[in-house]
Amino acid sequence: MKLYKYASPAMFYPVAGKMIPWFAIPAALLFAVGLYVGFFVAPTDFQQGDAYRIMFIHVPAAWMGMFLYVLMAIYAGIGWAFNARLSSMMASAIAVTGAMFTLLSLVTGAFWGKPTWGTWWAWDARMTSTLILLFLYAGFIALQAAIDDPRRADRAGAVLAIVGVINVPIIYFSVQWWNTLHQGATIRLLGKPSIAAPMLTALLIMLAACWLYSVAIVLVRLRCIILEREQNASRLAEVNA
Repeated sequence: MKLYKYASPAMFYPVAGKMIPWFAIPAALLFAVGLYVGFFVAPTDFQQGDAYRIMFIHVPAAWMGMFLYVLMAIYAGIGWAFNARLSSMMASAIAVTGAMFTLLSLVTGAFWGKPTWGTWWAWDARMTSTLILLFLYAGFIALQAAIDDPRRADRAGAVLAIVGVINVPIIYFSVQWWNTLHQGATIRLLGKPSIAAPMLTALLIMLAACWLYSVAIVLVRLRCIILEREQNASRLAEVNA
């Protein structure tokens, strides 16, 4: 049996249903462990006190918001270039989850910024570029919803998604390119992390939980999109009821 047959939305639909629990259950467990380690095991920061603990939600949310946008653009680009319906559907499924994480990063950032910087919001480079990222997600979702023909909607969304990718490196490197309220990266691919081991552990667990949650919820949303778009949606629903 050829694996490429699962590029068909109808063939991938039941597979996605079987995959969801394998990601959803570990995500729930890791969220519980990560929050416990972050809020009860990790030490109090000597400068920010316990206010810094919102980092364990804020940072993974910010990372996932950027990562999911790049992933959305890749899927949208593949769908556009190769007329791959499942890839375009995947991009649509990712968009809402990416927007949710980006909004969560902005909200938690505001709650973290108030006790740390004395303000809920400041128009520094990272905050502003992250807000633009949220607008790009919202624009992608709204553009697709505004066009009745799914193929045309996918093409239009792909153009916006691909152009908007330029904002992701701006967010990441903003603390290096401009003077911002945000500190530099504490976790680097090369070099020793500049935070305590329990803090790093909680952060990585929460990041893994967010990633697993994203896979699970995107697959749920993808199945809904397949049912909406495919002509044999009713048969799929009956077979997998």
